[in-house]
This record gives sequence, structure tokens and C-alpha cells, in this order.
Amino acid sequence: MLESKLEGKVPFHKGKVRDVYEEDASELLIVATDRISAFDRVMPRGIPNKGVALTKLSEFWFLKTRHIFKNHFISKFDERTIRAKRAKRIDVEWITRAYLYGSAWRAYSKGTREISGVRLPSGLQLAEELPEIILTPTTKSEIGHDQELSKSQAISGKLVTEDEWAELQEATFRLFEYYKREASVKGIIIPDFKLEFGRVGDELVQIDEPPTHDSARFWSKEKYRVGEKQEKYCLDKEFLRDFLIRKGFSGEGEIPDLPDLVVDQISKRCMGAYEVISGNREIGSLKLLSVDEVLSQLGGN
Repeated sequence: MLESKLEGKVPFHKGKVRDVYEEDASELLIVATDRISAFDRVMPRGIPNKGVALTKLSEFWFLKTRHIFKNHFISKFDERTIRAKRAKRIDVEWITRAYLYGSAWRAYSKGTREISGVRLPSGLQLAEELPEIILTPTTKSEIGHDQELSKSQAISGKLVTEDEWAELQEATFRLFEYYKREASVKGIIIPDFKLEFGRVGDELVQIDEPPTHDSARFWSKEKYRVGEKQEKYCLDKEFLRDFLIRKGFSGEGEIPDLPDLVVDQISKRCMGAYEVISGNREIGSLKLLSVDEVLSQLGGN
């Protein structure tokens, strides 16, 4: 489902993946479509069952973490839609990293040793666990790339007060520790994730989505190896990103076609993220392929 329609509901916002409708003055309906994005571009093809999987995993996490920090989840409306409190979004993405990967690794491999004010030692490898967890907040932008954001910039820009920054920073770390611990029991490493928060009246709440295929990295504990890419056994978007990069696309120009085999592998990862983390399936049963194996089966095309 690439486009949603809720009869009798007023469209409120359309994001890359989710469509939001007004339920009433205090509630929203948030629909997870099967759209998928990478490098800030929405792919022409949808991913079967992706929206259903995102909604299931969001419900799972939101219900489990209410005792740690309040969130906007009220109930599940249908298989791909949640009913949520209407919150005013705080325009900060709270990105937390426990391993050296993605953009942090790309910067580090080019010589950068300081990330968001934290000095990293030399000699670290790709996918290595960091000496300490790093919080790397960014701006939350509807258009273009998000930019790194410091505490002083967020406060001076009136995005948050100093007290709110402290509360949300603590909440982010506490949630991260909970997510990591829960996932570890199921054989999954969460090396990084991003969260968003908002205000409902004077109350701060977690909004958007918890760690899912789209907002976090999920690695297999059993197959994890320092110094190696983790995309073969990942249950996140790194597989798609790596495929696109191998096809010469990193955000600019024409988006390459996603062959059926690639779409199937992404769908397995989306559903697998929910099934494994919820305890209903072992990651080894998903029959995942690496990008190398996919390209080999596709004959290099």
C-alpha cells in the first residue's frame, strides 16, 4: 500500500513512510504505508507488509516502555494504523550510538576523532563497540539533510529549555538501555537508533516511532564480527542502502530499480525485525542473503 485513505478522516500530514490523519482535537491516526526511503528519497516500489510490521513493532515497544517514559501511543486502530495523542513535535532527532558504524564510521575513517564532543581513540574498527555511548542529536528537517545540533544551539534556538534538554537526554539513554537489553535477549544487537519527542500540553512524551527497521540498526549477535559490514544479517535499512550504493546511487540522480529479489529481502527484514524481537522467530530462520549474494543471483545487473 503506497497511498492510504481513511474514510471520514481529515489528512493532517504526509511523511516519507507515514500518513497522518486527524481523529479529533486531541488524537491522531498514524498510518504506516509500505513506502520505503533511503538517502532522503522515497523508492518507487513499496515493500510488501512493511507498514504492518512497523505498526506491530511500534505497538510492542510503546506498550513495554511506558514505565520508562510516557509516549503518544493510545491503541492500535487497524493492522497498519495507531491512534496517538496529538503532540507538538520538538524539532530534534535524538540519535544514540553504541557502535562505530554508518556516518560516524565514515567520518572516523577519514580522520575525524571527535563526534558530538566525544573524543574517540585511534585504532577503532568498523562496527566496533564504542568506549561509551554517544548522543548525536540533529535538527529535524522536512526537506534536505538534518544537521548536527548541540545543546547550546537547541536552547538558543528555543527548541527546548535547558531543563527539557536534560530530561530528554536522560530519557533517551534510559530507553536505549532498555531497548538494547530486550533485543539482546532475542539475539539482536541495537548499535544505534533515533528517537523523537513532543509536548502534550506541558508534558513531554516520546512520539513518532521506537526502534524499527526504519529508525534503528538491528544486528545478529551470533553473526556479529568486528571489522566487517553487518548488512547480511541485519534487520534494518542498511541492506537497502548498501544495494543502492553498489548500484551507484547515494541520493542524487535516478533511483535504481529494486528487483523482486531485493524487495523480498527487504520485506523479510521488516517482518523479521518484529518477529525476532517479539520472540516469535529465530533470526537464523529468515533465510537472509547478502548484497553480494543478491547481485550474484541477479547476474550482476
